[in-house]
Amino acid sequence: MSAQAVRYRVMPYPRLSDGMLDVRAVQPADIEAIRQWRNAQMDVLRQTAPISPEQQTRYFADHVWPHVASQEPVQILLALESAGVLIGYGGLVHISWPNRRAEVSFLLTPDRERQSDVLIEFFSRFLNLMKQLAFEHLGLRRLCTETFAHRLRHIAALEASGFQCEGRLREHVLIDGTPTDSFAHGLLASDWKSTR
Repeated sequence: MSAQAVRYRVMPYPRLSDGMLDVRAVQPADIEAIRQWRNAQMDVLRQTAPISPEQQTRYFADHVWPHVASQEPVQILLALESAGVLIGYGGLVHISWPNRRAEVSFLLTPDRERQSDVLIEFFSRFLNLMKQLAFEHLGLRRLCTETFAHRLRHIAALEASGFQCEGRLREHVLIDGTPTDSFAHGLLASDWKSTR
């Protein structure tokens, strides 16, 4: 990847902000921190094994950087900053352009994930920015999430943000060998626009 800043062509602005939270494209300098956060929080991710630095570099080289210039990238990975400090990452993943839908992804640093008030504050702000990006800027019609049942704070924040629970997948994943349910939530652009 070149030294030039990464910017998704499909995003009309390089940065979205609500005054407290800024989101911008993940840069090469961010990916090692992201790798460490993911490895430390595998119990909330679909990740089943630690990621090595080489695997992380290869993943971004093969699956992220080549698609930033696309008008229809399969994912838009964004760094989260507050007061200029990198505090997490997330974005829109598994984007289906023919169906105009995407899944929301979100992960804070482990220390911030453990602070309920901080987590809810930034997750709620992030969801609002993702709704703006997806529905206003990209013309998507649906956002969805999958959340493991033990993430009660995330589920509450999703529902407070307008996402509706659309199903419970019983014993959908094994977390530390324990069968765990997973919840599917969704939000339609039409529902979001009717509440604005």
